[in-house]
Amino acid sequence: MHSASDSNLPTIIAPRGAGPAELALAVGGLAIGTGEFASMTILPLVANDLGTTLPAMGHMISAYALGVVVGAPLITIFLARMPRRLMLVCLMLMFAVGNFLGALAPTPGLLIAARFLAGIPHGAYFGVAALVAAALVTPDKRGQAVSRVMLGLTVANIVGVPLATWLGQVLGWRSAFVIVGLLGLLTAGLVSFLLPAIAAGNASPRRELGVFRRLQVWLTLLMVAIGFGGLFALYTYVTPTLLQITHASPVAVSVLLGLMGVGMTVGNLAGGWLADRSRTATIFGVLVWNALMLACFAWTAPHLWLAGLNLFLIGTGIAVVPAVQTRLMDVAGDAQTVAAALNHSAFNIANALGAWAGGMAISAGMGLSSTGPVGAVLALGGIVVLGISLAVDRRTGPAPALAAAK
Repeated sequence: MHSASDSNLPTIIAPRGAGPAELALAVGGLAIGTGEFASMTILPLVANDLGTTLPAMGHMISAYALGVVVGAPLITIFLARMPRRLMLVCLMLMFAVGNFLGALAPTPGLLIAARFLAGIPHGAYFGVAALVAAALVTPDKRGQAVSRVMLGLTVANIVGVPLATWLGQVLGWRSAFVIVGLLGLLTAGLVSFLLPAIAAGNASPRRELGVFRRLQVWLTLLMVAIGFGGLFALYTYVTPTLLQITHASPVAVSVLLGLMGVGMTVGNLAGGWLADRSRTATIFGVLVWNALMLACFAWTAPHLWLAGLNLFLIGTGIAVVPAVQTRLMDVAGDAQTVAAALNHSAFNIANALGAWAGGMAISAGMGLSSTGPVGAVLALGGIVVLGISLAVDRRTGPAPALAAAK
């Protein structure tokens, strides 16, 4: 590892360049994204094979999310002194083992436990990967570097999830977890080969715990948990909505979901570019965009082509991720690792909140397409939290890094 002597130079020099190093980190995102979302698409196959009900087997989705929420802070706190390349390798090996155990699980209970284990490294991996990617480039390119790492997560919705779902249908659901586990092993190998040895610096468990004393960190995480819950309110119920309201065929549903994945990829890349220009304006603008696009879904859902266009535009709302991730780096001070990992805990809380809010609306008789407007309300809630955060900034003064980022 070479330290930069100039603040305009990267902090870390990768042995084969920043591009290959970012690619290695992005493959990890592809593995995690494929495993997380494909587990939803193969759920009926799992329930049928293990002789249980769909709602009962749905606990494996909740177990994974719980693993993310719990694992992100615990790993980054207790392994704070571990060199970053070694930590990333260990996290991907744990992820691979969790998926292989899931493929071998003979009972629903053991499968749920395996999914919890697979979820534990999720948030810590993305948090550390984002920090490493940001250190590989100059400060004015951090947002784009983070977006390239997250690219694997969005590409998973276009390539990884359809492939894993197809394999699950042809070879059995266990094969999907095997493929994801192999991707985890591939990531561990690429990270070992393409990333430099990266020391933990001054990080320590006590220093990382300091993140919980920072109000702006809590406000940013709350903004994510509420504001991004809108996307999950719609996404959780999008397949039955497209089948029953849009009257799309199963093949058309796959195409429409692929369009949403393409929108996520486009939004992710655009979000990185925008975040490097103004983090605050990007977060505000994307949340407003999300509210508008989600609200439109109640009117576009009955029409196939309009629904497809709307889903693509809703997918672009993921553009908020690089800006939020880099904002957390700015407000976390010397506890950046835990803060970056907690971002993914917040996204999983958003997943649960959105699914609950959308389900409540459907149960209340508002119809499947009501999840769009419900999601819009959550996005507006995120804007309110952002407003509170900015008001606190004006009253107390932002951290130096945050002031420079605006």
